[in-house]
Amino acid sequence: MKFLGKSRKIVYVIAGSISLALGTLGIFLPLLPTTPFYLLTAWLYMRSSPKLYCKVMNNKYFGSIVRNFQEDKSISLKTKIVIVSILWSTILISAFWAVDRWWIRALLFAVAIGVTVHILLFKTRKN
Repeated sequence: MKFLGKSRKIVYVIAGSISLALGTLGIFLPLLPTTPFYLLTAWLYMRSSPKLYCKVMNNKYFGSIVRNFQEDKSISLKTKIVIVSILWSTILISAFWAVDRWWIRALLFAVAIGVTVHILLFKTRKN
């Protein structure tokens, strides 16, 4: 039984690390979400490694975002602005410089609109 607990922790650390990497990629790739992967990372690390969990929660770049979202499902106005700005910048670059089919552009814009609405519907955190 002790082996199952230890192997589960190892699997959680590996999955948390993959989730962290995907979340970081999501900063630069418009269709890959960042915050859900960071939240998953925190959850996996919380169940496997207190040391890694503390590192995530105290990270100067995204620790407060994860903490605030866990507490009250809110996102600060500054974070919303950054998220939506980066999203639309990368969508526009992708749509006009990397894609030549109109229906793919339409799909990119539909996704951007959906993600924008999703982000804006979260409660805005008052700092």
